[in-house]
Amino acid sequence: MARTTKNTRFRRRVILYLITLLLSVAYLVVGNRIATGGEDIFDPYYNGSVRAKVAVINEVRENDVSLEGMDPMVGYTIYFEARIMQGAQKNEVVYAMQQIDPYYYPQPKQISVGDRILIFPDSDMDENADWIMMEYLRTDALVWLGVIFGVLLLVFGRIKGFNTIVSLAFTCLAVFIVFIPAVLAGRNVYLWAIVTCVYIVLMTLLIVYGVNRKSIASGIGCIAGVATAGLLTLIMDQIIHLTGMVNEDSLYLSMYNDKIDLKAVIFAAIIIGAIGAVMDVSMSIASSLTEISIVSRDPTPKKLIRSGLAIGRDIMGTMANTLVLAYIGSSLSVVLLLVAHNGSFLELMNREMIVVDVLQALVGSYGILLTIPLTSLVCAILFRRTQKARAAAKAAAEGQNR
Repeated sequence: MARTTKNTRFRRRVILYLITLLLSVAYLVVGNRIATGGEDIFDPYYNGSVRAKVAVINEVRENDVSLEGMDPMVGYTIYFEARIMQGAQKNEVVYAMQQIDPYYYPQPKQISVGDRILIFPDSDMDENADWIMMEYLRTDALVWLGVIFGVLLLVFGRIKGFNTIVSLAFTCLAVFIVFIPAVLAGRNVYLWAIVTCVYIVLMTLLIVYGVNRKSIASGIGCIAGVATAGLLTLIMDQIIHLTGMVNEDSLYLSMYNDKIDLKAVIFAAIIIGAIGAVMDVSMSIASSLTEISIVSRDPTPKKLIRSGLAIGRDIMGTMANTLVLAYIGSSLSVVLLLVAHNGSFLELMNREMIVVDVLQALVGSYGILLTIPLTSLVCAILFRRTQKARAAAKAAAEGQNR
C-alpha cells in the first residue's frame, strides 16, 4: 500500500513538472509576442560584426596623434589577416586592422596571432583593410565558465541541480525575451515587472521543489516580501521626488524611446533585484521549519514561529550586508568617480544615483524583514494541520486494529 502511494505521488510530481515546463514555454512565447507586437527587437537585416581568429600580423604602423593644446602622442595601426568563424563567409580570410588611440584609456591589448575577436566590415576607413576590429571575443570564455558551473551543480545537486539549471534558464529567458522587449516597446513597466516576478517565483518553486508545504509557505512569504519592496518603492518615489534620470544611461534610454517610464524602470530594478534574496530567505526558513516539524515530537505553532524568527534573525544579519554590498559593487566605478568629484558629503548622498542604490538596499531589506515572520507563520499553520491529520489517521488505524 505504501509503495503504491509513493508511486502515485511520484507520477503526480512528474506530471506537474512537465505541465510547469509546458506553461513556462507558453509564457515565454506568448509573452514575447505580446511584448514586442510580433516584431523582432533586433534588426534581422543587420550586417554587423562577426567572429574571427587572427591568422597573420602583416604590419604594425606607428602614427603621431595630436590634439589641440596637448603634446603629440604615438598611436598604432595593426594590419592583419583574420579567418572568419561564422556565417556565409566562414573560413574566408579577410584583411582587417586594429587602431590603438593613445588618448583612449585604458589602452586595449595589441592583437596577436590566435586571438579570437569581433570584426566589423568597413572598407571606407582604410584602403588596406576591409574590416575593423571591434572587441575581443569574450563570450566563449563566459560560456565555458557557465558550463563548468552547470556541471558542478549537477555533481553536487544531482536532480535538484538539474532543476536549478532549468529554472535559471527560464528566469533569464523571462527577463531577456519578455520583460526587456516589453520595456523597450514602451509597455507598462509596472505591470510587466510584477508579472515577471510572480512568474519567476512560481516557476522556480514548482520546478525545483514541486507542490508541498515547504514550497507553498516559501512562495507566500516570497511574494509578500517582494510586494512590500514594491509598495515601499512607490511610496518613497512620491516622498523623495525621483525623476528616473539616474545617469547617462537613463538619458540614452529615454532618447531611444521617450515612452519608457524611467521611474517605473527604477521600480522594476528594485523588485527584480530583491526577488533573489527574498526567495532565498523564504526557502531557507521554510526548509528549516520543515525539518524541525519532522524531527520534533510536538512542533506546536508557537515553537515553529519562534524557531523561524530565530533562524530569520541569523539570516538577516548577513543578507542585509549582501544587498548593500551587491548594489555598491555593481556601480563601484561610478561611486568612486562621484566621491572624487564631490566636495560635500551631503550633496553626494542626495544625488539621485546614490539615492536609488540606497533605496534598493533598504526596501529589499524591508522585504526580507516581512518575509521572515510571514513565512514562519504560514509554516506553523500548514505543519500544524498536517500533524493533526497524522494524529487523526493514527488514532483511526489504532481503532481498526482493536
